[in-house]
Amino acid sequence: MKGKKAILLFGPTTSGKSKLAIDIGKKYKGEIINADSMQVYKEIKILSARPNDKSIKHHLYGFVSAKKNFSVGSWYKLAATKIKEINKRGKVAIVAGGTGLYFKALVDGLAEIPEVPKINYSHLNLTDRRKLQSSYRKRNPKIFEGINTNDIQRISRAISVYNATGITLNDWKKKKNKKHFNSKKFIKICLIPPKPELELRIKKRFLNMLKKGAVGEVKKYRKLNLSFDSLHTSNSIIGLREIESFLAKKISMNELKEQVLIKTRQYAKRQYTWQRGQMKNWKAFEDTNYLNLRKKVLSYLSKT
Repeated sequence: MKGKKAILLFGPTTSGKSKLAIDIGKKYKGEIINADSMQVYKEIKILSARPNDKSIKHHLYGFVSAKKNFSVGSWYKLAATKIKEINKRGKVAIVAGGTGLYFKALVDGLAEIPEVPKINYSHLNLTDRRKLQSSYRKRNPKIFEGINTNDIQRISRAISVYNATGITLNDWKKKKNKKHFNSKKFIKICLIPPKPELELRIKKRFLNMLKKGAVGEVKKYRKLNLSFDSLHTSNSIIGLREIESFLAKKISMNELKEQVLIKTRQYAKRQYTWQRGQMKNWKAFEDTNYLNLRKKVLSYLSKT
């Protein structure tokens, strides 16, 4: 690993990357940097599955208030600084998580989109949302290029950027990216366990989250007075809205479990899709037995 800046470890939810990152860190005198967009929030520890191991240094976990929005750009700057600090101490930086955009920013760089006033269109009904999109498409047919038109958060972001700069979000992304590192300086690993195994783990983990107090965690989150219809990025944590509906007696406990499991499986599917499309040159491991996985990954690192 001589001359390398960091080990990048990507994997879908419940793939075992947090545990593996710790074992890699212990073996190679490393420190872990969070690359999961939901594990940055202070108030959501259980539902975000934030690791709590104290045997090795962890960075960028639980340090942002859920009242604040947190962007890829913000993470990129902090993560780049942390990697450099860890390397200066003569240690290995291990960037672990499941947020594909974070890894893409680290490897490919990120366009410096200026800070713009945020507009929230989440209060609009479906008809008004379509009228809004149609109006902006007349001004610029490419304004929503590459964006899921059902994703009101991304639509709102695209409009905010266009209104403030006159340039579409997609065109900003095409601008020359600011890169902190040469991508060849990274060792890139991804975990891709079989989906049937992952689904069993997802179910087991959520049941464990409920035992640990996930419902109580959402009760505390409610006290922040954040609207679940707002554009706060913390609202996208799987389980928040479902438990809120349960607390409001809109759904039963069985319905809560089923809804969360469906959403988590859908999220894992998106992570698999990202890996297939964006991480073709990453070293992939499919092992479901953790001891075998650990042995193979450590062996691979020793030869890299």
